[in-house]
Amino acid sequence: MSEDTRRPLLQIVVASSRPGRIGEPIARWFAGYAREYEGFEVEIVDLAEVDLPMFAEPEHPRSGNYTLDSTKAFSAIIDRADAFVFVTPEYNHSFNAVLKNALDHLNREWAGKPATIISYGGVAAGTRAAEALWPVLIALNMVPVSAAVPIPFAMKNVTGEGDERVFTAAPETEAGAKAALDGLGAMLARLG
Repeated sequence: MSEDTRRPLLQIVVASSRPGRIGEPIARWFAGYAREYEGFEVEIVDLAEVDLPMFAEPEHPRSGNYTLDSTKAFSAIIDRADAFVFVTPEYNHSFNAVLKNALDHLNREWAGKPATIISYGGVAAGTRAAEALWPVLIALNMVPVSAAVPIPFAMKNVTGEGDERVFTAAPETEAGAKAALDGLGAMLARLG
């Protein structure tokens, strides 16, 4: 496939790194859904696997003068993306520190790229985490797509054990996923 006809790369960023997290099966479900949608190449970026230290670069990320190998590697991963979906839990009415640390590590690599959020939790469906995350994405010059995917009582839709856990989406969650992908695709087309 030539560079002109390649599909854009959509990175699905798994924010939670704690044992037993359900963000991972949710991200796998969304990745499968996005692959069936056929508008994107799809890649999962699991922040538990990336395992960044707390931000410790001597210069501001705007400079791009990274000294740590972990930052250089993360920069290369994020730089290749065309759009992002952040899969985030809600911790204490906000998103988690692992995601904030990852976002703060970089600057230009995020800029100008469409992004949306899959939030999950209990009755509030992680919406307070999403509301706290939007201004951070905007500050990093990402282009927010308003169609987000809030998942209430997400744990009820996860079955299986360990690495075999599977998330099964309710029809309204699938409708939200389609709207999010439509929005990301439309925004990429606008940005040219």
